[in-house]
Amino acid sequence: MSPSHTPHRLLVWDLPTRLFHWALVILVIAAWFTAEMSDDLMDYHAPLGYGVLTLLLFRLAWGFVGSTHSRFSDFIRPPGEALEYLRDMKAGRPSPYLGHNPLGGWMVACLLLALLAQAATGLFASDEIMNEGPFYHLVSSETGSLLTQAHEMIFNLLTGLVALHVCAVLAYRLIKRENLVLPMITGHKTLQGPGPEPRAASLWLAILLLAASGTLVWALVVLA
Repeated sequence: MSPSHTPHRLLVWDLPTRLFHWALVILVIAAWFTAEMSDDLMDYHAPLGYGVLTLLLFRLAWGFVGSTHSRFSDFIRPPGEALEYLRDMKAGRPSPYLGHNPLGGWMVACLLLALLAQAATGLFASDEIMNEGPFYHLVSSETGSLLTQAHEMIFNLLTGLVALHVCAVLAYRLIKRENLVLPMITGHKTLQGPGPEPRAASLWLAILLLAASGTLVWALVVLA
């Protein structure tokens, strides 16, 4: 077998990015469960929301200083490039991307923005019974009511984005025979032939950023 066709494993998704992804999935599901299933669980809803906000702040920072394919500069591409990739997909000749493709990159960006808006509005939300966000007292009752409605509406939008994301992952698996889930577990992708080795960021930097994000959220909640 020639060197250009020898399978070559590359670490595409670093450990902090993978842990962020799956921790976010767990926290969002748990936050939905505590809000929808029983009023007795609402005491857990806010802490879960703070956890989501902590992860999002970490991911925003990691998008600038993290490993190669975790950076926004690697996967948020001009809209024209995303449209071109969509046309190539329809034609059955999409260009390969080691990290997120242009469409996937914009999906990630939309999910992060929706989650950030969801977490931010939750800080001002109230169920008008016994649970309210730590910033609810900083706004008028009318503004608090609007932000509470926005908190609920954004979740509906988020549900649609998640469904679209899952459908795209399934489509890649069924049509392109490409498993996008496994690399987000192992971190590795296999290429036919050598490829550029992604730059790995420091794990200690990730730990520091996560601690700083958690401290910032804690300070905001305590000082509110």
